[in-house]
Amino acid sequence: MITRADLEVKNLGECAFDSPLAGYIGARATNQYFVADTDRVLLDDTIDLIAAHGDISLDEMPSFEAGGPRTKLFFNPSETKVGIVTCGGLCPGLNDVIRALVLELIHHYDVDQITGFRHGYAGLVPGKAPEPYVLTPEFVDTITDRGGTILGTSRGPQDVPTMVDTLVHRDIDILFVIGGDGSMRGVHDLALEIESRGLPISVVGIPKTIDNDIPLIGTSFGFQTAFARAAESINLARVEADSTMGGVGIVKVMGRHAGFIACYAALANHDADFVLIPEVSFDLDSPDGLLARVRNRVAEEGSAVIVLAEGAGQEHLDSRQGADASGNVKLADFASVLRARLTEDFAQHDEPLVIRYFDPGYQIRSGTADAVDSVYCTRLAQAATHAAMAGRTDMVVGRPRHRFVHIPIEQVVSRSHHINPTGDLWLSVLESTRQPVESD
Repeated sequence: MITRADLEVKNLGECAFDSPLAGYIGARATNQYFVADTDRVLLDDTIDLIAAHGDISLDEMPSFEAGGPRTKLFFNPSETKVGIVTCGGLCPGLNDVIRALVLELIHHYDVDQITGFRHGYAGLVPGKAPEPYVLTPEFVDTITDRGGTILGTSRGPQDVPTMVDTLVHRDIDILFVIGGDGSMRGVHDLALEIESRGLPISVVGIPKTIDNDIPLIGTSFGFQTAFARAAESINLARVEADSTMGGVGIVKVMGRHAGFIACYAALANHDADFVLIPEVSFDLDSPDGLLARVRNRVAEEGSAVIVLAEGAGQEHLDSRQGADASGNVKLADFASVLRARLTEDFAQHDEPLVIRYFDPGYQIRSGTADAVDSVYCTRLAQAATHAAMAGRTDMVVGRPRHRFVHIPIEQVVSRSHHINPTGDLWLSVLESTRQPVESD
């Protein structure tokens, strides 16, 4: 059980500088705009969950530090130097976050030196990446018109002491890291090395995972764009499947270990007949297995559409594929196996079959964010800026309970966020698809 102490965020020290935001918003709005350090957001949101903590005071309840601007800052804004780095795979919204960080820092915190390290953590190791960019409002003005990240990215860790040496050499006071769970572990490693040297450098993470599998942060940016575009592919698969005899559409979507994109995309348009996710194993060959179910659905309704999260079905394969540069286990290709097995099964039963296969992954990853995600990216960047300027470090920003909060890195990298096979989201998917519940 998470305790209040588990959710305490590290501070670099006393905040002694007045925030320039006070002059920007005017005295009348000060009390409403600035956030007090005593403002907390409860972790649990039901009476039963709160009661499970037993007889403790409200102050002892596990809660997050609320995000938002502070009246006093740790860093002197006009003397602060900032670095930004993007790591890991592409995701809609990366450029939106970069742009919002630059505009918030320069226009509202009077920071005038922002360095954009290129190609992930490699950009913090001399000789491993091109020279950094100098980020200005003019430089970032139109970067949201294209997907990806203007800074480039890379996977995998780099030598932590060397990266900290680079921050020291460049007089960086704050480093913003935009990346997934592996990148957030890098944030923690950097913060520990900085702390061991007694350096006043803040490292703040802005968590990015298209799979929405980081815990405690609420929804990750880019996720809404991803499942909306995946839903478009599902609709196209339905059109293709309906247009031929024995049509089966298969749409493979992102989701190595969590099936959130598959579930939300399927719920978005009700075109899916079967949703396969990593969290729920399934039988292939029994009389009530997937192959028979698909064949029966085609016989009854003329076609079928299967939504396949990339990590689903691994139990049917030899998954010993090694690891990628980020340390993620490489997945076996269940999609090709599924197509082969469906072809074999329909042929054995002398049934016509035409498979239409869609894999929109890279088109989704490399695209621009939709309007809702763009707003979310901007607000996350602003919340991260407020936290860093106030001396918070070794943390990420998130939005659980629809409030922006500060979360210690250790809490988001110590576990993963998955779909509960007995929870209401999966039940909604089963209701939408009329897919039978798998027996234990």
